[in-house]
Amino acid sequence: MTDVRHWPCDACGADLRFAPGQTQLVCDHCGHVQKIPEAAPWETARLRELPLADALADRLPASDSELRRTTPCPSCGALVEFEGATHATRCPFCATPVVVGTGETRLIKPQALIPFQLTEREAREAMVGWLGRLWFAPNGLQQYARKGRALSGIYVPYWTFDAATRSRYTGQRGDAYYTTRTVTVKVDGRPQQRTVTERHIRWTPVSGHVARDFDDVLVMASHSLPRSYTEGLAPWDLSALTPYRADWLVGFTAEGYTVGLAEGWEHGKEIMAQVIRGDVLRDIGGDEQQVHGVQTSYAQETFKHVLLPVWMAAYRYNGKSYRFVVNGQTGRVQGERPWSVWKIAFAVVALILAGIAAYVAQHR
Repeated sequence: MTDVRHWPCDACGADLRFAPGQTQLVCDHCGHVQKIPEAAPWETARLRELPLADALADRLPASDSELRRTTPCPSCGALVEFEGATHATRCPFCATPVVVGTGETRLIKPQALIPFQLTEREAREAMVGWLGRLWFAPNGLQQYARKGRALSGIYVPYWTFDAATRSRYTGQRGDAYYTTRTVTVKVDGRPQQRTVTERHIRWTPVSGHVARDFDDVLVMASHSLPRSYTEGLAPWDLSALTPYRADWLVGFTAEGYTVGLAEGWEHGKEIMAQVIRGDVLRDIGGDEQQVHGVQTSYAQETFKHVLLPVWMAAYRYNGKSYRFVVNGQTGRVQGERPWSVWKIAFAVVALILAGIAAYVAQHR
């Protein structure tokens, strides 16, 4: 789903836009500035976690969800929303033409977001700098990106999960011990005796339990961007989450989630399991560990639906498409790795010439 909001300027009626890194809306037409009101106490309370069990059983209050007129992008799968009388648009992720469908989708409302901190210019500079640090990247693409069309600011959907876990495990603890023995070796054709030290492991069956409370385990709720991209944008400072207000979206796009809550929870448990395994290894102790099984119970499971800021650019260069994303909070960049065939060829030739020169020098 994409949701583009428009706010009229109080002075001239033109569209306002949110100014990244600030708490105000700016009119590009007349320069008028309107401050975004601070969240009221009752709005801040909306950041409280929602009960996961109720949501999975479709027992959330109707006020926590809304109907949206949407259709999936046939190319990348992003859920595109249509407002008013609009019947066709382009997908903000891949620019594929999309025509409105006939159905409506009920979606959980976002509870919070992190407002954009980087301007489009700052995000572009971060992206161009990232390209410049890549070995064998084509210079032309870097210049094209510097002068190309504006980046798109998109709020990407995420789930956050909280849970109190208790895990029982079985395994083995390995404690190292050392022995010495005498061996006979040949040195310059003559036998010599030497003492060698050998490492052994004494294994002991163990069992026990570990407990951990998880807070805000973050799971992307969309398939429109490769997971490697979005994971590479981490970490996010979730302490900057702000109660959701439509004002923060002015001039930006907000994508709807295509990873359902149940699927997101399963991924969240996989993330938790990796942390729990580390806890188990530390609890077993010793010099080496073997984990035979872990059984985890979950309690106090809650979740939030949040939006995180991403600047995105897609360029077509020398017949190939390249897509880049920039963390709108920190400036961290991820994207498709471009290669320059000429740079690689020159590097190979240089290595060959260096090898020939070294060979000649050794055999003079």
